[in-house]
Amino acid sequence: MKERGFTLVEMLIALAIFGMLTAAGVALLSVTARTQETADRQLAAVGDIRRTGALLTADLAQDVARPHRNGDGRQQIAFAGADGTQPMLMMFVRTGNDVDAGLPALKRVGYRLQGGRLERLAFGAVDGGDAAVAVPLLDGVRQARLRYRDRTGAWQSRWFPSDGTQLPVAVELVVETAREGVVRQVFIVGTGR
Repeated sequence: MKERGFTLVEMLIALAIFGMLTAAGVALLSVTARTQETADRQLAAVGDIRRTGALLTADLAQDVARPHRNGDGRQQIAFAGADGTQPMLMMFVRTGNDVDAGLPALKRVGYRLQGGRLERLAFGAVDGGDAAVAVPLLDGVRQARLRYRDRTGAWQSRWFPSDGTQLPVAVELVVETAREGVVRQVFIVGTGR
């Protein structure tokens, strides 16, 4: 009686095919994991840009023409805006705090670029030299440029009007980051009045 089975050559061929299928499966899983990691990083970067835009939209929409005083007691203009060559990009007073929660109706906020990071500054009081709470918005910022649109439609590189209560109509922010490249956003000022 002759026993039937697989020959050694047939077993080696089957093992080689199984090995190739396993290697292909591992390679596919590796590529999928790397692709997912890249997609997660890109989504996080887009999320940071969108959150920053939403916060700037809310702050600038609620901007009010209210001068404030600095820590020395000197009066400052209602809206101060630099061109992006200085660390402090802009500072202004906005409405929108929850008065029912015991917060003042007005809040002084600012935006600055420090150490490659775009930050939002929230001051404890509108007037005075209170220390600001800095909230990081974007990391890896190489450069930030701002322009301010006046009532005539002309764009200005800085906003320090002689009339201390005059607000720009719009603010353009162009940010160059390491990950996203150049991102341009335009915000309307004072629509929440």
